Amino acid sequence: MLRDKDIREPLFDFLEETYGKIRIIEEKTMGKSRADVVMVTSDSIIGLEIKSDADTYARLTRQVKDYDKFYDRNIVVVGTSHAMHIEEHVPDYWGIITVETVGDECDFYFLRRPKINPKMSPENKLRILWRPELFELQQIYDMPKYKDKSKDFVIKKLAERIPEKIDKDDLDFHISRILFERDYTKADETLKEYRKGELQKAIEQETDPEKKLALMVEQAEKGLNFMPRKRRKRRR
Repeated sequence: MLRDKDIREPLFDFLEETYGKIRIIEEKTMGKSRADVVMVTSDSIIGLEIKSDADTYARLTRQVKDYDKFYDRNIVVVGTSHAMHIEEHVPDYWGIITVETVGDECDFYFLRRPKINPKMSPENKLRILWRPELFELQQIYDMPKYKDKSKDFVIKKLAERIPEKIDKDDLDFHISRILFERDYTKADETLKEYRKGELQKAIEQETDPEKKLALMVEQAEKGLNFMPRKRRKRRR
């Protein structure tokens, strides 16, 4: 009986052989579910749900709805015990990969290739990006900085420009590029530096003494104190 842990690593090799340059992100939260695998290609994001021989369809209906909100295409990867019935449980635009053991190895086969997901929301796809990554898109498309606005506000403004001012294919390319370049080991540092910069700019530009003081308090509470004359020692 094939289990999830038996499938994952060989699956990643199969996907790389099939799609070429890819980036794999595992256990990504999406809505009320968690994607087993998110695969980034040069122009799209593909969600993959693994249903090993040890799994059931108990949560699949909810998972399908959540995958459909975020990803350009979706694929379900199933063990042989599910191969005969899986088509009854996923939409016809979902891809299906079957896996079985041949000797000591996993053998993968595309029972059905994935099609474009008609239910994917561009706003939800943009939510995959961090706030500094969204700012990069704002710069690419000559948008205002919206430095005092929330992530949701910026996402809405980006989505409003599709397709009149932002070509969707071009946006898909840049989202994939950004995800390929993302460094998870520097996640906290990246977010902190972005917030520090935005808060400091706001402080420098604020003319109302009370508002400036409030921003400085916020900066201190978040540990983002700006020290132009004295460098902090880096932790090793």
